[in-house]
Amino acid sequence: MQKTILLSCLIVLGATISACSKGPESEQAAAPTEFQKHLQTQLISAKPGDVITIPAGTYEINRGLSLNVSGVTLRGEGMHKSILSFKGQVQGAEGLLINASDFTIEDLAIEDTAGDGLKINEGRNIIIRRVRAEWTNGPDGKNGAYGIYPVQTENLLIEECVAIAASDAGIYVGQSKNVVVRNNRAEFNVAGIEIENTIDADVYGNVVVNNTGGILVFNMPDLPTPGHSTRVYQNRVVANNTGNFGAEGTPVASVPAGSGIVINSNDKVEIFDNDIADNDTANVIISSYFATGYQGTREMANDYDPYPETIYVHGNRFDGGGSSPEGLDLKALKIAKFGLGGSFPDVLWDGYVNSENTDEAGALLSEYAICVDNGDAEVLNVDLGNGSDNIVVGSTEHDCQHESLQPVVLRPPLS
Repeated sequence: MQKTILLSCLIVLGATISACSKGPESEQAAAPTEFQKHLQTQLISAKPGDVITIPAGTYEINRGLSLNVSGVTLRGEGMHKSILSFKGQVQGAEGLLINASDFTIEDLAIEDTAGDGLKINEGRNIIIRRVRAEWTNGPDGKNGAYGIYPVQTENLLIEECVAIAASDAGIYVGQSKNVVVRNNRAEFNVAGIEIENTIDADVYGNVVVNNTGGILVFNMPDLPTPGHSTRVYQNRVVANNTGNFGAEGTPVASVPAGSGIVINSNDKVEIFDNDIADNDTANVIISSYFATGYQGTREMANDYDPYPETIYVHGNRFDGGGSSPEGLDLKALKIAKFGLGGSFPDVLWDGYVNSENTDEAGALLSEYAICVDNGDAEVLNVDLGNGSDNIVVGSTEHDCQHESLQPVVLRPPLS
C-alpha cells in the first residue's frame, strides 16, 4: 500500500487556519440597535472591576465587539436567555474579541457570527463559564471557524460551555499554559475540542459527540510554543462521525470522520477513565507530523518534535468503533486485516518513531513508549515510517505504564 496514500487517509491536523471572514460593509445594512450602541459604549468605557450585564433577551448585533480592559466581568442571565445574535453581522472577524486579563464571561450565548464566536487573545486568569457558541443552521462550511477560541493565555478555565457547528473547532485552546477544560458539550463541529501547542492542560467531564473528530491534542511546527503534558479523562467521546465540513484547503478539512481522541506530535499525553465508543475510523488515533500531509507556512523549527512520545492510554471503556473508516485505503486495510465485517482495534498508530529514542530492535525506549494498558484493547501499527511493510496488530509491545501526570492547579484559583 502506498505510503503517501495512507498519509492522506490517516489524518490531517494542523495549526488550524481560521476561516473567519470579514463581512463587507453594506449601505443597506441595518443600523445598530440601541442595545448594541449601549453595549459598545460599556465595553469601550469599562474600568477594572466593572460588571457588564446582558439582560434576558435576543439582541441583534451587526458588528464585532471588543474589550481591551482587564478586570471586567461580562455576565448574562443564562446561555439560553441572554443571546447576542450576529446573524446580520457586516463587519468584524469575531463576534466578541477580548484582549485583557482577569476577565470572566458567563451565562450568555453568541450565535451565528461571521467568523469566530468568542476569541480571547493574550490574557491571564480567564474564566469562560456557561457560554454557548452556536451556528443555528447546523454544520455548514460557511460557518465561522472557532466557537470558543482562547489563544496565548495562561491560567484558563473553560467550564459548562456549549459549542455547536463550528467549521473548525467548537472549543479551541492554543499556545496556552495551565488550562482546565471541564464539563462542556461540543457537538456537530469539525473538531469538538482542540488543545494545540499548550502546556499543562486537563480536559475532563466533557460530552463530545457527533463531531468529525472528538478531542484533539497536538503540536504543529508553525507556532512558537511547543506543547506537552495533557490529561484527557472522564469524558464521553461517542459517535464523532459527522462528515467533514471544514473550509476547503484548510488542514482541518482532511480530518477523517469517525475520529474519537486524536494525538498528533504531542508528548506526555495521558488518556484515561473515558467512555469512548462508536467512532467509525478509530476510537483513538496516535500520529506524527509526517502522517498529516500538512505543509506549514514556515520551516520546521529546530526544537520542534514531530513524534508523539510518552503516551499513556489506560482504564478507558471502549465500545464499538473502527467499523467504517473514512478513505478508500483505510477501508481496504480494514478489510485486508479484519475482514469485511471486522473493525480496526481501538488504537490506531501511524508507527513513526524517532530513531534517536529507540533500542537496537527499533522499539521506542521505555520513557518514550506508546503505552496502552487498557484491558484487551489492541494497537494497529500502520508502520508508515517503513512504507507500511510491517503492519502489526497487537498489544505486547505497548504493554507498559508511565507515571501519571500531575493534575493542573489553577493559580490563582479561579471560581
